[in-house]
Amino acid sequence: MNLSDSQTGGSGFTAPRRVSAMEAVLNHLREAIERGDYAVGDKLPSEAELCRRLEVSRPVLREALRALQTMGLTASRTGKGTFVISSGPVEDPTFGDYVASDLLEVRRHIEIPVAGYAARRRSAEDLDHLSHLLERMERETDTTAWVAMDTLFHLAVAQAARNPVFRRVIEEIRDALARQSAFLNELGGRREQSNREHRAIVEALADGSEHDAVEAMSHHLERVETTLTSIVRPAAADSRTTAPTEGGQQA
Repeated sequence: MNLSDSQTGGSGFTAPRRVSAMEAVLNHLREAIERGDYAVGDKLPSEAELCRRLEVSRPVLREALRALQTMGLTASRTGKGTFVISSGPVEDPTFGDYVASDLLEVRRHIEIPVAGYAARRRSAEDLDHLSHLLERMERETDTTAWVAMDTLFHLAVAQAARNPVFRRVIEEIRDALARQSAFLNELGGRREQSNREHRAIVEALADGSEHDAVEAMSHHLERVETTLTSIVRPAAADSRTTAPTEGGQQA
C-alpha cells in the first residue's frame, strides 16, 4: 500500500486538496484504530514494518505517530513501542501541557482584547517588527521555521499592547501554541490562510482601529477552531477530495 501517492475518497463536487503523505498515513492508522483493527491495548506494528507496508519514509511515519498521540489515540512506551489507548473519536487533543479547548478559551479571552489594546498603543517600531515578521512568514516554505515565527507573531502583538502581563501569558502557552500551529499546518493546510489572517491583523494595527483589530483576531481564532474541529471530528466537516504527496503542501 503506497500512501505517498494514493487517492483518498471524497465528494466529486469539491475542489481537490493536496495533503501530505503524513496526513494520509495518519488517516489510515486512525481509521484502522477507530474500526477496531487495532484494539485498545494493542501494540502497533514496528516503525520499520509500517514504513514497509505503507511505503513511506520513517520521518513521515513518525510525524503521523506523533499526531496520533496528540489526538489521544496512542501512547509511546520507551523501548516497547506504540500502544493504542483509545478507539476515538477524538474530542480534545492535547498540545504540550494543555488540551485544545482550554487553550482556545484562554486565547479568546486574552488575544482578542490584546489586539484591541495593540491597535491603540502600538509604536512605529512594533509595526515595523510585525510587518517584517509577516513578510518572512509569507516567504517561508519550511514548516518548522514558519511555526516558530507564528508564535513570535502572537508575542509581538502582545508586546504592542504595552502590558507585560499579556506577553507573560502568551509566553506561558508558547510551546502549546507552537504544537497546535504545527498540527494545524500539517493536517489542515492552514499556512496560507493564516498568513492572510495575520496580514489583516497587522493592517488593523497600522490603521489604529481597535474595532478592526478585534474583528481580525476574532476571525483568526475562529478559523483555528474550525480547522481543528474538522481534523478531530471529520464527520462534522464537509467531505473533501484529497490527493496526498510526500511533499506535504496544499495545492
